[in-house]
Amino acid sequence: MTIAILILIMLVLLAIRVPVWITLLAISLGYMLFEGGGGGPQVVQRLTSGLDSFPLLAVPFFIFAGIIMAGGGIAERMMAFATSLVGHFRGGLAQVNVLNSLLIGGMSGSANADAAIDAKILVPIMRKQGYTNAFASAISVASGGISPILPPSIGLILYGVLAGVSIGDLFIAGVIPGILIAVALSITVWILARIHNFPRANDKFPPFREIWMSFRKAFFALLMPVLLLVGLRLGVFTPTELGAVAVIYALVLGLFVFKEITWRDIPRLLREAVLTTAVVMIIIASASVFGIVVAYERIPDQLSSFLYGISDNPVVIVLVINVILLILGIFLESSSLMIILVPVLAPIAVMTGIDPVQFGVIIVLNLTIGALTPPVGTVVYTVAAITGVSIPAFVKAFIPLFIALVAVLMLVTFVPLLTIWLPSVF
Repeated sequence: MTIAILILIMLVLLAIRVPVWITLLAISLGYMLFEGGGGGPQVVQRLTSGLDSFPLLAVPFFIFAGIIMAGGGIAERMMAFATSLVGHFRGGLAQVNVLNSLLIGGMSGSANADAAIDAKILVPIMRKQGYTNAFASAISVASGGISPILPPSIGLILYGVLAGVSIGDLFIAGVIPGILIAVALSITVWILARIHNFPRANDKFPPFREIWMSFRKAFFALLMPVLLLVGLRLGVFTPTELGAVAVIYALVLGLFVFKEITWRDIPRLLREAVLTTAVVMIIIASASVFGIVVAYERIPDQLSSFLYGISDNPVVIVLVINVILLILGIFLESSSLMIILVPVLAPIAVMTGIDPVQFGVIIVLNLTIGALTPPVGTVVYTVAAITGVSIPAFVKAFIPLFIALVAVLMLVTFVPLLTIWLPSVF
């Protein structure tokens, strides 16, 4: 009964647009006052201790690095290189949208940032070439789902901290699924391009010299994820140190190599990074307080009993977990869901026989798809604010892309080698 009341209160508060962190704090404080025997001091203590984690320092570093790269001339160079490779295909600019997200995904780690870049730069060009605003917006949103799966994914960092799993292994595990998403979306675009007769960005495959020139311009940007992953796996950096190195590398590129930002831009970039980090951290802190409620009510045990009451078949249990994550991801913010659900679901996943690294990719991919999906998906509204697309038109265009994303989710769920093979050999 207590759990049902808590869930009801949470849904009501979220429905009237109370911020997630305030909702979690209000529920936690009310519970501790009336049920748990605690109160204000316990809340304050847990708020601070919830952020007392060295790996969490990686979050502001990677956020800052992504913001620098978004304004440092990297996006334009990546887009030019992507166009030289796939622009001659049917639906060329849509293919560029996907490939560009794959290239930038290894730098930003954020679906919102990636989708915003495509919406600002590519969507206006796509509209001029005859694409509908709905489809151009939909492919920008869908391709944004690549970034949170690839390193340096903020979601994978949070999962690693919460579940006690190697962040380095999680980073490597996300590489193949990220590529699979790009392949699935590219195939879907190719099919839709033939149905709707989408144009090509280039009339023919460009000469090698043109590809080489675009590659040279993007080389140092392309080198960044490679250097970071190699440094991480060789033990040169910890994930937190990796974030600091990413910031330095991005600053060097933006200030001295590409010269797209100046020293005067640094305070503005820092301010944006601080505000973004504050939003993430206050959710993490408030969710750690909510963890007290989870522990007192033995929610993991009760959820485990519920799932095994449905079936003792691991396949059925995993499917149910996926459905729960997809539904919740549509309606709630992914970072807060991660912090609430990982301590609850990770032990169940292990008991079901799922590798913790594989489950990390599964949960991040689930919640990412939710963030791309109306009615509450944050990435949708980020793109809609830029392109002006209506939500009904967006939904119609997004359906085949959503099917492609779910197909990759099923592959990642039921083919463990897609996530656990690469960390075992690299």
